[in-house]
Amino acid sequence: RRHPARPLATRLRHIAGSPRIGGTPTGRFMNDTAMINLFEQQRPRLLSLAYRMLGELQAAEDVVQEGWLRWSAASQNITSPTAWLTQVVTRLAIDQLRSARQRREVYSGPWLPEPIINDEDEGPARLMALAQECELALLWSLERLAEEERAAFLLCQVFDTPYADIARTLNKSEQACRQLVSRARRRVRAASPRFDASASQVEEALLAFAAAAASGDREEVLRLLAPDVLGLTDGGGLVSAARIPLQGPARVAQVFTHIASKQAGIEQPHLVVVNGQPALARLVGDDADMIFTVRLNRRGKICWLYTLRNPQKLAAVRAMRRNH
Repeated sequence: RRHPARPLATRLRHIAGSPRIGGTPTGRFMNDTAMINLFEQQRPRLLSLAYRMLGELQAAEDVVQEGWLRWSAASQNITSPTAWLTQVVTRLAIDQLRSARQRREVYSGPWLPEPIINDEDEGPARLMALAQECELALLWSLERLAEEERAAFLLCQVFDTPYADIARTLNKSEQACRQLVSRARRRVRAASPRFDASASQVEEALLAFAAAAASGDREEVLRLLAPDVLGLTDGGGLVSAARIPLQGPARVAQVFTHIASKQAGIEQPHLVVVNGQPALARLVGDDADMIFTVRLNRRGKICWLYTLRNPQKLAAVRAMRRNH
């Protein structure tokens, strides 16, 4: 069971009174305030890296917190904090992802990354910035990569990390890391929608699809879909959900119009912003029942549908409901 991250100052006091992880006493060459400030400067970047690696916000927070514990024990010997922290958090995330992969192999149905709800009135600024830069479709495509492939790709393509540093992080040669990045780039390109639609385009398509499905207009639903459309639903085995990916317009239209017909009279979904893009959330009472969003291809057709129904991943939406 994960515990909520404690405030950094509280964790620092806890560490000061606990056995050291290793090395000489913390603060020998750096006072506590300097340690905190250095780490907090790096925190948004480290959280962004860990979230992209894991696709789960709480797991990413846990990895960053463990990074802090190791930083607090070894900071007096570190000449390049940015490189050191990147290396530590990457290695921790790789280990965490390997463990998570074992659970996801027996997961009921498709496993989809956990969304971040953009709620500027309630959410911390660091989470809002993170949400804006981490599209769900890309996070899903990264799931196709092996752990070290994913790390090498993100460090190179997203964080502009030199290959020499990537090699030290992964304990491989620079040439091997270049091959990892090249292979990962090809696989991500093949799996991820390649057109960057504007938020207004996504919103228009999303609302049109939802309206057509709700009215039972199958022909209009089909008109909105790309020939190679892929629909993914994550229920985690806890609620009713498609347990295999929906491939092709006919199958997607059939399932979504059928679902919509059974939901007549249920509270209709409303627009929210999820990972920087428009999405629909349906809220029943104080509970979130669904988050739904789409991705468009170059012709403006829906080529990727994301439906999250696993209640364990909808805590942020439930919190938003309670706060408003």
